[in-house]
Amino acid sequence: MGALSLSRLRRGLESPNLFLREANRLYHRRGYTRPYNTAGVDVFAEDWDNLIVLDACRYDMFADQSSLPGRLESRVSRGSNTVEFLAGNVAGRSLLDAVYVTANPQLRYHREAFEPELHATIDVWEADGWDERYHTVLPETMTERTKAAAEEFPDKRLVSHFIQPHYPFLTDEDVFENGRAFRDRDKVSCWQQVMTGELPVSPEAVWAAYRETLDRTLPAVAELLNALDGKTVVTADHGNMIGERARPVPVTEWGHPQGIYTEELVRVPWLVDDDDDRREIVAEEPVAPESEVDEGAVADRLEQLGYT
Repeated sequence: MGALSLSRLRRGLESPNLFLREANRLYHRRGYTRPYNTAGVDVFAEDWDNLIVLDACRYDMFADQSSLPGRLESRVSRGSNTVEFLAGNVAGRSLLDAVYVTANPQLRYHREAFEPELHATIDVWEADGWDERYHTVLPETMTERTKAAAEEFPDKRLVSHFIQPHYPFLTDEDVFENGRAFRDRDKVSCWQQVMTGELPVSPEAVWAAYRETLDRTLPAVAELLNALDGKTVVTADHGNMIGERARPVPVTEWGHPQGIYTEELVRVPWLVDDDDDRREIVAEEPVAPESEVDEGAVADRLEQLGYT
């Protein structure tokens, strides 16, 4: 945490907006004493057989665009980004009744720090699960891999962590003007470049790309809902800010910075699709150890997904 804080402090001194963000982070995390949003829900303590997690999906956008079957509620997430969501829900936990199918490499990247006990982890972002055109895992790929996991592990709780509507957006135009090429020595993300004014974009352009990506994703989620047995919940790990004012310091905020617990970032959808035909869930020891993955390859995937 020390090195990370020093890096943030240096960046903050270089940019007034980042300095004000850090002041907000100190407020929300109670001076870095909270490792995640302790006011958020423990998703594994909730009642479900299948949990479909959309990455960076705001509650208000989902409520406006989704026509998926079920009862829409909301929850407060334990994280304002994926790392915090994982820290608050899987870190140090015995989850031997669960299989985690994921398009996001953060679970693998932080595996040693979090040390979760899962029955199995399926990293869809590896090898042929990765789309080289959009530099992400497509929602259709996640649907197919999750259906295969449901057949392979019929007596396990199933988590399917999509990467959409998280950047890179599934649009023909890159609203960040080739923001995938992290341009400075610290590989600052496209969201941070917007925050500091290096990369001028309008909220309208980001909203359009964001909404288009969710529209592309929802049919794949609908197909998965139809295919899965048991009670399914559709949620998100966190939201996203698109030029709204943060609090308590009213700085204009972008993306999903860690430790900023605004409504736009931690209020997430919780769509419940009930099914009377519940699965019998059992906990068992983990399957064969995961294959070794080159750390450089994991870092490269994370950079293409817009992480610093």
